[in-house]
Amino acid sequence: MILRKIFYLEFVIFFFCSTVYSQIIIPDKVKQGIVVDHTSGAILAEKNADQKISPASMTKIMTAVVVFDQLKDKKIKLTDQFTVSKKAWSATKSGESTMFLVPGDKVSIEDLIRGLIIVSGVDASIVLAEGISGTEEQFVNLMNEKAKQINMVNTNFGNSSGTFGPDNYSTVRDIALLSSYLINNYSQYYKYFKEKDFAWARTGGNPVKQENRNVLLSMDEGVDGIKTGHLKDSKYSIAVTKKKDNRRIIAVISGLPTMSSRAEFSKLLLNAAFNKIDLMKISYDKEKFRIKIWNGSSSYLDVKGVNKDGIFVNLPKNLKNPKIRMEIEYEYPLQLPIKKFEKVAVLRIYNNKELIDTEDLFAQKDITDKNIFFKGIQNINHYLWR
Repeated sequence: MILRKIFYLEFVIFFFCSTVYSQIIIPDKVKQGIVVDHTSGAILAEKNADQKISPASMTKIMTAVVVFDQLKDKKIKLTDQFTVSKKAWSATKSGESTMFLVPGDKVSIEDLIRGLIIVSGVDASIVLAEGISGTEEQFVNLMNEKAKQINMVNTNFGNSSGTFGPDNYSTVRDIALLSSYLINNYSQYYKYFKEKDFAWARTGGNPVKQENRNVLLSMDEGVDGIKTGHLKDSKYSIAVTKKKDNRRIIAVISGLPTMSSRAEFSKLLLNAAFNKIDLMKISYDKEKFRIKIWNGSSSYLDVKGVNKDGIFVNLPKNLKNPKIRMEIEYEYPLQLPIKKFEKVAVLRIYNNKELIDTEDLFAQKDITDKNIFFKGIQNINHYLWR
């Protein structure tokens, strides 16, 4: 039997009285694009989001993630040094970004991370790859393992730097997923992505100071990452994010004809998301987010969504007379035992009669079977009063 627990949400938000549903339009010049509310996980706009692209230097987001994993697991430290190989030194082709490393240099991992993220150095990415895995090819295996782990289903990495190759491809949807994973899991290292410049005290010359390729860092104080890219086949691309108050928007776009159009349209999409779409938080009221348990060690079970802080729903700012109704749907009786964090129900959220969101709900504690004596009493009560 399927039970539905229905309740209404009362809230005081004033919307503009208009029947027009606000939408975020991805411009024609953007060949592939996606806009995501990082907090709710909702896709606010998309265009050719699963079309294969060359991710170019956005590849370095995954390179950084693998390095951060190594730091997190204490396999390396920021102060450790890696030696620059001849391969890393010679890999940078004319016109590509470089940290200006010299063969034989011993460079700290922290400096290499800055060279990777801020300067977008091909040489920095290869030195990190070789220092961690011995060869770049072995490091790329770690990148692809991580891609599978976070469900980047249309991605394969062929190198650590994003230089062109038939085996190095992704989609804007997968890059947005990677960007969200980065922000969620590496807050202590994410700071490097918002640094505007990096001065490298190179061997045999004056220090080289280079600006971050992400010009939006200087154009909008709310922007704090992530990574630009450029190749002839995919043209100009960017994974960019902006935080305002407690809300964060991620946009990934590709196929732009110029650097200036990349900055213009990524800024336009970020601002449109904040200006046209609201984020509503639904707190976990224990009376509402609770389901019945039959013949269990407890009569009720508290449930929550993936986000431990609440359920987050996006609504257009000009929505007229919103009336939010929620249903918790689950099989009754639930099969016991139930493990903590096991999926047990689905939350369906409606505005008037329109379904606007669904969320999986998970058990917040273990539930075991009752002993035989109490189970018998409860069964008698059930048949007497059903």
